[in-house]
Amino acid sequence: MLEQPATRKGPPIRIGAVSYLNARPLTFCLPRLAPHAQIVVDLPSRLADGLASGSLDVAVIPSVEYFRHPGSSIVSDACIVCRGPIRSLKLYGRVPPEQIRTLALDEGSRTSAALTRILLEERFGLAPQIERLPIGASVGDTAADAVMLIGDRGMRPPDGRFHFVWDLGEEWARWTGLPFVCAMWIARPGVNLDGLDEVLAAARDEGERRLEEIARLAAPEVGIPQQECLAYLRDDLVFHLGERERRGLSAFWECAARHGLAPAGGELVFYDQRSFGKGN
Repeated sequence: MLEQPATRKGPPIRIGAVSYLNARPLTFCLPRLAPHAQIVVDLPSRLADGLASGSLDVAVIPSVEYFRHPGSSIVSDACIVCRGPIRSLKLYGRVPPEQIRTLALDEGSRTSAALTRILLEERFGLAPQIERLPIGASVGDTAADAVMLIGDRGMRPPDGRFHFVWDLGEEWARWTGLPFVCAMWIARPGVNLDGLDEVLAAARDEGERRLEEIARLAAPEVGIPQQECLAYLRDDLVFHLGERERRGLSAFWECAARHGLAPAGGELVFYDQRSFGKGN
Protein backbone atom coordinates (compact mmCIF):
# COMPACT_ATOMS: atom_id res chain seq x y z
CA MET A 1 0.00 0.00 0.00
CA LEU A 2 1.03 3.64 -0.25
CA GLU A 3 3.35 4.83 2.50
CA GLN A 4 1.94 7.14 5.14
CA PRO A 5 3.17 10.77 5.17
CA ALA A 6 5.35 10.06 8.21
CA THR A 7 7.48 7.54 6.32
CA ARG A 8 7.17 8.66 2.71
CA LYS A 9 9.99 10.91 1.58
CA GLY A 10 9.13 13.95 -0.50
CA PRO A 11 5.73 15.20 -1.70
CA PRO A 12 2.70 12.92 -2.24
CA ILE A 13 2.36 11.01 -5.47
CA ARG A 14 0.56 13.13 -8.08
CA ILE A 15 -2.08 11.14 -9.97
CA GLY A 16 -3.84 12.32 -13.13
CA ALA A 17 -7.40 11.06 -13.65
CA VAL A 18 -10.14 11.74 -16.17
CA SER A 19 -13.79 12.46 -15.49
CA TYR A 20 -15.15 10.57 -18.51
CA LEU A 21 -17.68 7.87 -17.69
CA ASN A 22 -15.44 5.15 -19.15
CA ALA A 23 -12.72 5.87 -16.56
CA ARG A 24 -14.91 5.98 -13.48
CA PRO A 25 -14.61 2.29 -12.64
CA LEU A 26 -10.86 2.93 -12.38
CA THR A 27 -11.08 6.11 -10.31
CA PHE A 28 -14.33 5.95 -8.32
CA CYS A 29 -12.71 4.29 -5.28
CA LEU A 30 -9.25 5.77 -5.72
CA PRO A 31 -9.54 8.74 -3.31
CA ARG A 32 -10.40 6.35 -0.48
CA LEU A 33 -7.75 3.77 -1.36
CA ALA A 34 -5.01 6.37 -1.96
CA PRO A 35 -5.93 9.07 0.57
CA HIS A 36 -2.47 10.63 0.65
CA ALA A 37 -2.11 11.00 -3.11
CA GLN A 38 -2.77 14.26 -4.92
CA ILE A 39 -5.39 13.56 -7.61
CA VAL A 40 -5.73 15.94 -10.57
CA VAL A 41 -8.69 15.60 -12.94
CA ASP A 42 -8.31 16.81 -16.53
CA LEU A 43 -8.65 15.82 -20.19
CA PRO A 44 -6.65 12.77 -21.31
CA SER A 45 -4.53 14.88 -23.67
CA ARG A 46 -3.66 17.37 -20.92
CA LEU A 47 -2.83 14.57 -18.49
CA ALA A 48 -0.37 13.22 -21.05
CA ASP A 49 1.26 16.66 -21.20
CA GLY A 50 1.44 16.77 -17.40
CA LEU A 51 3.13 13.40 -17.27
CA ALA A 52 5.66 14.46 -19.91
CA SER A 53 6.44 17.73 -18.10
CA GLY A 54 6.84 16.02 -14.72
CA SER A 55 3.92 17.80 -13.06
CA LEU A 56 2.26 14.37 -12.68
CA ASP A 57 3.82 11.09 -11.58
CA VAL A 58 1.15 8.68 -12.82
CA ALA A 59 -1.86 9.27 -15.05
CA VAL A 60 -4.53 7.61 -17.16
CA ILE A 61 -3.38 8.67 -20.60
CA PRO A 62 -4.26 7.78 -24.20
CA SER A 63 -2.39 4.69 -25.34
CA VAL A 64 -0.76 6.52 -28.26
CA GLU A 65 0.81 8.96 -25.77
CA TYR A 66 2.49 6.07 -24.01
CA PHE A 67 4.15 5.15 -27.32
CA ARG A 68 5.47 8.69 -27.69
CA HIS A 69 7.21 8.90 -24.30
CA PRO A 70 10.24 6.59 -24.07
CA GLY A 71 11.10 5.51 -20.55
CA SER A 72 7.54 5.60 -19.25
CA SER A 73 5.97 2.37 -18.07
CA ILE A 74 2.57 0.69 -17.82
CA VAL A 75 1.76 0.71 -14.11
CA SER A 76 -1.17 -1.67 -13.78
CA ASP A 77 -3.34 -4.10 -15.68
CA ALA A 78 -6.19 -1.68 -14.89
CA CYS A 79 -7.01 0.03 -18.19
CA ILE A 80 -9.85 1.02 -20.55
CA VAL A 81 -10.41 -1.40 -23.43
CA CYS A 82 -13.10 -2.24 -25.95
CA ARG A 83 -13.43 -5.52 -27.83
CA GLY A 84 -15.97 -4.20 -30.29
CA PRO A 85 -18.48 -1.31 -30.29
CA ILE A 86 -17.73 1.26 -27.60
CA ARG A 87 -20.32 4.02 -28.27
CA SER A 88 -18.05 6.79 -26.95
CA LEU A 89 -15.60 6.90 -29.90
CA LYS A 90 -17.50 8.08 -32.95
CA LEU A 91 -16.72 9.43 -36.39
CA TYR A 92 -19.55 11.34 -38.06
CA GLY A 93 -19.23 11.72 -41.81
CA ARG A 94 -21.04 14.28 -43.93
CA VAL A 95 -19.72 12.67 -47.12
CA PRO A 96 -18.82 9.06 -48.01
CA PRO A 97 -15.55 7.96 -46.37
CA GLU A 98 -13.63 7.96 -49.65
CA GLN A 99 -14.55 11.62 -50.22
CA ILE A 100 -13.30 12.98 -46.88
CA ARG A 101 -10.91 15.89 -47.41
CA THR A 102 -11.20 17.68 -44.04
CA LEU A 103 -11.35 16.05 -40.62
CA ALA A 104 -12.17 17.70 -37.27
CA LEU A 105 -10.74 15.89 -34.24
CA ASP A 106 -11.95 16.23 -30.65
CA GLU A 107 -9.17 18.06 -28.79
CA GLY A 108 -9.74 15.87 -25.73
CA SER A 109 -8.26 12.80 -27.40
CA ARG A 110 -5.06 11.76 -29.11
CA THR A 111 -5.49 7.99 -29.27
CA SER A 112 -8.85 8.22 -31.04
CA ALA A 113 -7.44 10.91 -33.31
CA ALA A 114 -4.59 8.59 -34.29
CA LEU A 115 -6.98 5.66 -34.75
CA THR A 116 -9.23 7.72 -37.03
CA ARG A 117 -6.31 8.81 -39.20
CA ILE A 118 -4.98 5.24 -39.40
CA LEU A 119 -8.34 3.78 -40.44
CA LEU A 120 -8.91 6.43 -43.13
CA GLU A 121 -5.43 6.02 -44.60
CA GLU A 122 -5.25 2.23 -44.39
CA ARG A 123 -8.72 1.63 -45.80
CA PHE A 124 -9.17 4.54 -48.20
CA GLY A 125 -5.70 5.96 -48.80
CA LEU A 126 -6.79 9.29 -47.33
CA ALA A 127 -4.76 11.89 -45.45
CA PRO A 128 -7.34 14.66 -44.88
CA GLN A 129 -6.57 18.14 -43.67
CA ILE A 130 -6.86 18.14 -39.87
CA GLU A 131 -8.54 20.74 -37.71
CA ARG A 132 -9.10 20.80 -33.95
CA LEU A 133 -12.58 20.69 -32.46
CA PRO A 134 -12.30 22.51 -29.12
CA ILE A 135 -13.90 21.21 -25.96
CA GLY A 136 -17.34 22.78 -25.76
CA ALA A 137 -17.70 23.05 -29.53
CA SER A 138 -20.30 20.96 -31.34
CA VAL A 139 -20.38 19.20 -34.68
CA GLY A 140 -22.34 22.19 -35.96
CA ASP A 141 -19.38 24.47 -35.21
CA THR A 142 -17.27 22.95 -37.97
CA ALA A 143 -17.84 22.47 -41.69
CA ALA A 144 -15.37 19.56 -41.86
CA ASP A 145 -16.33 16.56 -43.98
CA ALA A 146 -16.01 14.30 -40.93
CA VAL A 147 -15.96 14.94 -37.19
CA MET A 148 -14.56 12.66 -34.48
CA LEU A 149 -16.02 12.89 -30.96
CA ILE A 150 -14.96 11.01 -27.83
CA GLY A 151 -15.99 10.48 -24.24
CA ASP A 152 -19.33 11.48 -22.82
CA ARG A 153 -20.18 13.85 -25.66
CA GLY A 154 -19.35 11.08 -28.13
CA MET A 155 -22.24 9.09 -26.63
CA ARG A 156 -24.81 11.79 -27.34
CA PRO A 157 -25.87 11.83 -31.02
CA PRO A 158 -25.30 15.31 -32.50
CA ASP A 159 -27.87 17.21 -34.51
CA GLY A 160 -27.71 16.92 -38.26
CA ARG A 161 -27.80 14.32 -41.01
CA PHE A 162 -24.76 12.17 -41.74
CA HIS A 163 -23.73 9.95 -44.59
CA PHE A 164 -22.18 7.49 -42.14
CA VAL A 165 -21.41 7.06 -38.44
CA TRP A 166 -18.48 4.88 -37.40
CA ASP A 167 -18.06 3.36 -33.99
CA LEU A 168 -14.26 3.40 -33.94
CA GLY A 169 -13.97 0.47 -31.56
CA GLU A 170 -16.10 -1.64 -33.85
CA GLU A 171 -14.14 -0.57 -36.94
CA TRP A 172 -10.83 -1.49 -35.30
CA ALA A 173 -12.15 -4.89 -34.21
CA ARG A 174 -13.46 -5.65 -37.70
CA TRP A 175 -10.18 -4.64 -39.29
CA THR A 176 -7.76 -6.37 -36.89
CA GLY A 177 -9.79 -8.92 -34.94
CA LEU A 178 -8.19 -7.53 -31.76
CA PRO A 179 -9.27 -5.43 -28.77
CA PHE A 180 -8.48 -1.73 -28.72
CA VAL A 181 -6.74 -0.29 -25.67
CA CYS A 182 -7.98 3.27 -25.25
CA ALA A 183 -6.07 4.36 -22.15
CA MET A 184 -3.80 3.02 -19.41
CA TRP A 185 -2.21 3.98 -16.12
CA ILE A 186 1.29 5.20 -17.07
CA ALA A 187 4.18 6.29 -14.83
CA ARG A 188 6.87 8.75 -15.86
CA PRO A 189 10.48 7.53 -15.71
CA GLY A 190 12.12 7.33 -12.29
CA VAL A 191 9.01 7.69 -10.15
CA ASN A 192 8.70 5.59 -6.97
CA LEU A 193 5.14 4.34 -6.85
CA ASP A 194 5.22 3.16 -3.21
CA GLY A 195 2.76 0.37 -3.97
CA LEU A 196 0.41 2.49 -6.08
CA ASP A 197 0.37 -0.22 -8.76
CA GLU A 198 -1.44 -2.52 -6.34
CA VAL A 199 -3.81 0.25 -5.26
CA LEU A 200 -4.82 1.00 -8.86
CA ALA A 201 -5.72 -2.65 -9.46
CA ALA A 202 -7.68 -2.78 -6.21
CA ALA A 203 -9.55 0.43 -7.13
CA ARG A 204 -10.46 -1.12 -10.50
CA ASP A 205 -11.69 -4.33 -8.87
CA GLU A 206 -13.90 -2.47 -6.42
CA GLY A 207 -15.13 -0.13 -9.14
CA GLU A 208 -16.24 -3.09 -11.23
CA ARG A 209 -18.28 -4.36 -8.30
CA ARG A 210 -20.00 -0.97 -8.02
CA LEU A 211 -20.94 -0.34 -11.67
CA GLU A 212 -24.63 0.15 -10.84
CA GLU A 213 -23.79 2.82 -8.27
CA ILE A 214 -21.39 4.53 -10.67
CA ALA A 215 -24.01 4.54 -13.43
CA ARG A 216 -26.69 5.93 -11.10
CA LEU A 217 -24.49 8.80 -9.94
CA ALA A 218 -23.09 9.57 -13.39
CA ALA A 219 -26.32 9.52 -15.41
CA PRO A 220 -27.57 13.04 -14.52
CA GLU A 221 -24.13 14.54 -15.09
CA VAL A 222 -23.49 12.77 -18.40
CA GLY A 223 -27.05 13.34 -19.63
CA ILE A 224 -27.62 9.69 -20.50
CA PRO A 225 -30.21 7.35 -18.90
CA GLN A 226 -28.90 5.28 -16.01
CA GLN A 227 -29.50 1.94 -17.74
CA GLU A 228 -27.62 3.11 -20.82
CA CYS A 229 -24.69 4.20 -18.63
CA LEU A 230 -24.70 0.81 -16.94
CA ALA A 231 -24.88 -1.08 -20.23
CA TYR A 232 -21.96 0.95 -21.55
CA LEU A 233 -19.77 0.20 -18.53
CA ARG A 234 -20.83 -3.44 -18.19
CA ASP A 235 -21.14 -4.55 -21.81
CA ASP A 236 -18.95 -2.27 -23.95
CA LEU A 237 -15.82 -1.95 -21.86
CA VAL A 238 -13.14 -4.17 -20.38
CA PHE A 239 -10.87 -2.93 -17.59
CA HIS A 240 -8.16 -5.62 -17.63
CA LEU A 241 -5.02 -5.73 -19.77
CA GLY A 242 -4.89 -9.41 -20.70
CA GLU A 243 -2.89 -11.18 -23.39
CA ARG A 244 -5.24 -10.30 -26.28
CA GLU A 245 -5.33 -6.69 -25.12
CA ARG A 246 -1.54 -6.58 -25.18
CA ARG A 247 -1.58 -7.94 -28.73
CA GLY A 248 -4.07 -5.25 -29.72
CA LEU A 249 -1.93 -2.60 -28.07
CA SER A 250 1.19 -3.79 -29.92
CA ALA A 251 -0.73 -3.85 -33.22
CA PHE A 252 -1.89 -0.27 -32.66
CA TRP A 253 1.70 0.80 -31.94
CA GLU A 254 2.87 -0.80 -35.19
CA CYS A 255 0.11 1.00 -37.12
CA ALA A 256 0.83 4.34 -35.44
CA ALA A 257 4.56 3.99 -36.22
CA ARG A 258 3.83 3.09 -39.84
CA HIS A 259 1.90 6.32 -40.24
CA GLY A 260 4.41 8.52 -38.44
CA LEU A 261 2.22 8.94 -35.36
CA ALA A 262 4.58 7.18 -32.93
CA PRO A 263 8.22 6.05 -32.82
CA ALA A 264 8.97 2.72 -34.48
CA GLY A 265 10.45 -0.33 -32.81
CA GLY A 266 9.10 0.21 -29.31
CA GLU A 267 8.27 -2.51 -26.81
CA LEU A 268 5.70 -2.54 -24.02
CA VAL A 269 7.38 -1.84 -20.66
CA PHE A 270 5.67 -2.74 -17.40
CA TYR A 271 6.48 -1.20 -14.03
CA ASP A 272 6.22 -4.54 -12.23
CA GLN A 273 5.36 -7.67 -14.21
CA ARG A 274 4.07 -9.33 -11.02
CA SER A 275 1.18 -6.84 -10.94
CA PHE A 276 -0.23 -8.21 -14.19
CA GLY A 277 -2.58 -11.12 -14.59
CA LYS A 278 -2.60 -13.47 -17.57
CA GLY A 279 -6.34 -13.84 -17.96
CA ASN A 280 -8.58 -13.06 -20.92
